[in-house]
Amino acid sequence: MSPHSRAQVAVITPTRLAPQRRAYFLDLYRSLQEQNVRFEWIIAPNGPDADAVPEVIAQDPRVTVCARPKPGAAPARNIAMNAVTAPFTCFVDDDDVLPPDSLGVRYRHAVETGLGWVAGWSADLLADGTLQTWVCPTPVGRHAAGEVWTYWPSPERKPPLGHTMLLTRTEIARAVGGHGGLWKGEDYVYVMSVTGRSAGELLPVVTYHYRDHEHQMTESDTYVDDDERGARIFSWLQGRDDRELRRREAGTDSAPLPRAS
Repeated sequence: MSPHSRAQVAVITPTRLAPQRRAYFLDLYRSLQEQNVRFEWIIAPNGPDADAVPEVIAQDPRVTVCARPKPGAAPARNIAMNAVTAPFTCFVDDDDVLPPDSLGVRYRHAVETGLGWVAGWSADLLADGTLQTWVCPTPVGRHAAGEVWTYWPSPERKPPLGHTMLLTRTEIARAVGGHGGLWKGEDYVYVMSVTGRSAGELLPVVTYHYRDHEHQMTESDTYVDDDERGARIFSWLQGRDDRELRRREAGTDSAPLPRAS
């Protein structure tokens, strides 16, 4: 029997294993140890050699380290899914942490309701240790398949839900193609794919701590470039066309959905 065969949740983390993020990576590990559900942690090195994973983590029987010599967060996350045995999957970045009931509150709600995904709020973890909750555009409550897109008025705006906020049934995460193949903005694709395929619910609790630090790629002045804009447009169109196809299949007479501006 696999050491992960009874895991309830799979946690997937792509990582470049950069020295300046090593302490953050260990913080993430400690936060996983505080979770109250059985988990498997699948680490997908995004470029460097897998031997760089700290020994204390690599020796944990709940951990699987995927060989991934080539860069790319989307391929790393998708290939990591090959090792998933748990019925639910979530994605956590290597510099962030989870509050103690992060996995448990989403997992229990998903099992009780039978929903395809359950999300919680994300909070920025500032350098002084304080938290600032991001109340995302998607409102608290249940949402039919495709409804989350309606809270994204334009591809120029940030998507209405973050991919690390989601706990998703593994079969759905695989069926929608994971994070697609974009080298940047692949998380937008995942959000639109998962919420477009299945009904889910956003809980009014913080389940993710996004660490705010100087090495964050998203903090760079050059982050919103042509590739980032292109990824947002692609994902916005994806969500819109998914709803349009559902409208046609249902035979409704509602007006066609808006085009990208």
